[in-house]
Amino acid sequence: MPQALLKFCGMTREEDALRAAALGADFLGFIFHPESPRFVSPLQAAAISSPGVKRVGVFVRQGGGEILEIMEEARLDYAQFHGEQTIKDAEKIGRERVIRVLWPDRFEREDDFLRGSGEWKDRAALFLLDSGLKGGGSGAVIGASASPWFKKLGRPYLLAGGMNPGKLSRLWPSLDPMLKGFDLNSGVESAPGVKDRGLMAEAARLLGKPPEARRDAPPR
Repeated sequence: MPQALLKFCGMTREEDALRAAALGADFLGFIFHPESPRFVSPLQAAAISSPGVKRVGVFVRQGGGEILEIMEEARLDYAQFHGEQTIKDAEKIGRERVIRVLWPDRFEREDDFLRGSGEWKDRAALFLLDSGLKGGGSGAVIGASASPWFKKLGRPYLLAGGMNPGKLSRLWPSLDPMLKGFDLNSGVESAPGVKDRGLMAEAARLLGKPPEARRDAPPR
């Protein structure tokens, strides 16, 4: 089975971060939006160990200058633009460090979706496709009518929106070569910000993470 990129988002506890690392996760997401139940401060995020895993900051209202400051303080590798950040913000951060969130449900037509994403095509390392019209964490799934559009993005993307092991088993492996992996948050939790160890392990298994990595994970 091909191996997908795996991102666990909404990290608030070191034990969950270490579990994710042992399971072979590629990214950990830290949310810097005070209205989120999974909010952490830069200082809190910096104190959470994540050996061998890329660290992603989720930003909603911050601009490029503030994002750079938080990235340095929290030891982040990527900035996930989850709000109304601009192209200038991306240029300040650097394309190779930007993950741009897109909301396909905002668009009624394929042409409008591709036009809306087009300006970011050469200004982000990855797209992340989320459900709803803005924000995130709803647990909802992207409308099925939009899925044929994704192959035309021209950039690799991760898929979010209520992802859990049951949904992963239906979506992976994928016939879309641009779909590189998945972002999981509420779908692997027992409470907001508290990850379920068994669900995390099942997601890693379904996405083809090496069994030897899973054996190193702490027992449930």
